[in-house]
This record gives sequence, structure tokens and C-alpha cells, in this order.
Amino acid sequence: MLEVIASLPRGPVFLAGETLCCDVTFTNTANENQSGDEILAWSSVQIICQCTVSESRVLLPRKNVLSTEEASTTGCETSFVPNKGERGLTVLCTKPKILFCDLKLSPGMSRSYQFEEAIPTDAPPSFRGQAVKYSYKVIVGTQRLEKSTKMVRVPFRVLVLYGLNDISVYNETEEISPSNPFLHNHRKENSVLDVALQVISTVTARKAPHSYNITNSRGRVAKFLLFKQAYKLGEDIVGMFDFSVGTVTCVQYSVTLQSEEQISEECRRKPSQGTAVTSYVKHQEMCLHTIRTHMNIPIPLTATPGFITDIVCQRWRLHFEFVTSLDDISGPESLPSDGEERQWQGPSTLNVETMVWDLPVKVFPTNPIHASSVTLMKTSASIHMDN
Repeated sequence: MLEVIASLPRGPVFLAGETLCCDVTFTNTANENQSGDEILAWSSVQIICQCTVSESRVLLPRKNVLSTEEASTTGCETSFVPNKGERGLTVLCTKPKILFCDLKLSPGMSRSYQFEEAIPTDAPPSFRGQAVKYSYKVIVGTQRLEKSTKMVRVPFRVLVLYGLNDISVYNETEEISPSNPFLHNHRKENSVLDVALQVISTVTARKAPHSYNITNSRGRVAKFLLFKQAYKLGEDIVGMFDFSVGTVTCVQYSVTLQSEEQISEECRRKPSQGTAVTSYVKHQEMCLHTIRTHMNIPIPLTATPGFITDIVCQRWRLHFEFVTSLDDISGPESLPSDGEERQWQGPSTLNVETMVWDLPVKVFPTNPIHASSVTLMKTSASIHMDN
């Protein structure tokens, strides 16, 4: 019996542009006392991305679909067809890389190989939306002589940071890099991950805070202060409310982190099709007679940053709901000088109205190693090939 194991040693999350490494091990699990060598004709590896859509919402144009000839080699069941048995349509497929041809393994013998492939920078990100889904897998195909091809599939996640097509722009040159006369100058080439983390840190750095006056038809409700508008996965969105400037009594507010999934016009099944909204984290607080308060909303590491493809566009926003009173509510009187406690009882019923407000925010990828620490995806997969 032959066992094939494929594993991702770095973890199951990668950045588009990075080089994915996959270790593939072939083992003849028969005992040394047992006779029978395992002879393998070949083994090949590819990366594919499958796109699955809701047929009731999405009409996929043919230009986004790889033909069978582009995605694989057609023919009999001994051909390596990486998308065989996969749901959806293949939108990305790297060129196959052959690990070996004509491998002989004696009982108890094992051989390991390493597959390396750069994920295209223009690849779509991993995404699981209400109407569209992008999923990635490393496909290892192996064939015995005159037997059908067997495949090992290892799923992984891809994060996309746009603008990394030409990494040389971010690498320091000798003309602009600081020089030290006591050291030998060696030009340092930054990796894709290093460059991406530098860009993300710069874009999401705290700059000047943004202030918003929240008003309705009857006056000012509050003043909202957001310390920045660009965040990376895993960060907290921190904001502050100032109700002391309000002329309208606010009883309660809530803030919900939401993503908007919008299908492009040419791919919509119905022209009047709306945007699908997904809610993640909600912060709610009673704020009657509150002068100042704050909110803290974490962005899940498992979420997909904002992106756009030919099929779908995802954006992020903060959805606010303010419950305001139509009547004046008198607050508690000031404490008497004797220092004794007093209890204030609010009205049993209120005449209120609710106003909503959506504030766009930008969400960028994070370090893929950090995202790997919370993922539930397995980093390895295996199959057993019987005689």
C-alpha cells in the first residue's frame, strides 16, 4: 500500500504574490518482510482556484471561465485533471510541475519532494460570500502504471493586497539607501511579504482623527470621533461619542461592523438586484444622560478584506442606529449637600424614533502567519493507494 501526504509547513494562509511551499511525501507502508515494490509512473502538482456562484443571483460571463484545455489535460482517466470532481468553475490554474517520473519504492521506503509556486498577484482572494465563493487548493496527482490517477487536495487561504505587481518599486536602491562608511553596502531585496507588511503598516497608521456631526431633522444628536479610517484584519475599530453637544436626546445607540457584497452589473441575474449585507460584530449601549462614551469593535481575522473582481466587489462599513426621544426627559437633580444617595426613576414609556447612518471604512489584509493562527483549515492531507 502506498501513502501520499501533502502538507503546508508555513500554514494554510498566504498573500497573493508569495511563494507557496508544499511538502509531498510518498511512502510504501508495506513491512520489510512483505514483498512487492511500489512503482509510480509520475506525480505532478498544481494550484487551482474554483469559483462557485449562486445561480439565482449570478450570471457568470464565459470570459471568466478557463476552458478544459487551459485548466488540465483532457483524455482518459489516467490524465492529470486537477479540477476533476471540484464544484464550480476554474478561474485560476497554475502550470503543472512534475515531481518525478518512474519512482520505485521498496517496502518501508519513503521519498519526499518540495513543490514551490508563486501565487499570482492578480489572483482573487479567498472569499465565502452569499452569492460568490472563491476557494484555493493544492492538487497533487499521482499515478501507478496502468492505473487511474489519484489526487490529494490541500485547501489554503489567499489574502490579496493590491499594488504589489512590481515589487522592485519598494526595494531600496544604492542611490537612495543610507550609507555607512564602516560597513560594506549590500543591496537588500525585500520579499513580497516584507513589502506587503510595510505597505499595510503605512496605510493603516493612525493619522488625523475624523470628526462627524450626527444630526436628524430635529437637531444634533451627537459628535462621533473616529481615530482612523483604514484597518487591517485583527485590529480594533475604536471611536468616541460626545453627546454633550447634542440638542436631541439619544436613548440608545448601536454600531455594527458589516460587509457589502455587490455583484457587477454584467453578472447580475436581475438588473434590480440589491447588495448582500453580512454583519459581524455589534456594539450596543444605553446612553441616556451620558456625556461621553466609546465603542470598540474587533475585525475578525477570518474575514475577507475589501476587494474587487470582474464578478463581485466587497466593501466594509460601520452601520449606526440611534434611538432618539421625541420628548424631553428631565434628568436626575443634583445631589444634595448632605451626600446621601438618591435614586432616579426614568419614564416607563418613551416616544422614540430610530435613525440609521452608514460610515464606509477600509479593511486591509494582515500578516498571513497571524491569520493562520486562528484558522480551522488543516495544513495537510493524505490518501492511501491500494493495489
